[in-house]
Amino acid sequence: MADSGLDALVHEARAGATWALAELYREFQPALVGFLAGLAGGDAEDLAAETWVDMAQYLARFDGGGRDFRRVLFTVARRRAVDHRRKQGRRRTDPTNRIEDLQPPDSGDPARAVEDLDASRRAIRDIRALLPQSQAEVVLLRVVAGLSVGEVARVVNRPPAAVSVLQTRGLRRLATKLGDPTGSLSTPRPS
Repeated sequence: MADSGLDALVHEARAGATWALAELYREFQPALVGFLAGLAGGDAEDLAAETWVDMAQYLARFDGGGRDFRRVLFTVARRRAVDHRRKQGRRRTDPTNRIEDLQPPDSGDPARAVEDLDASRRAIRDIRALLPQSQAEVVLLRVVAGLSVGEVARVVNRPPAAVSVLQTRGLRRLATKLGDPTGSLSTPRPS
């Protein structure tokens, strides 16, 4: 969605239009869950729900446009994931893995939608497993969430140059570990 459309949605949501908040949810939920899956695994849906509750409560005080909303949304999500990891670290036992519900496809071939969803989940799992936390976080924010280098820098509280280095190193490491010894995986363009 174009920035002007997002700005209008945020403005309407701030004014109390529930339909606008629902549109923001539809726009950002898939990337949000993907990002959180990379940080928190099977608890991504729960953390995303908590993030949306936080954002809905904060919306009346929010001052900014669509890009600002996206940055704040992913900042809140990241903080939720960090808190979740801390809590999990204090747990004495790990719960059993649960079966994650598949989202029904919007349109098209359901088999293809399931294959795409499965491939996305495998890619996020690979990123989590093969990269250090800081690199995985940056790669997920850039690739899955679609944030610019500057936006990622603000979310992770690092300078933009450090974000670029983490992204480059992370993508090179992924390329090498996934069988591309040249490390030439496509790098998102700096924004």
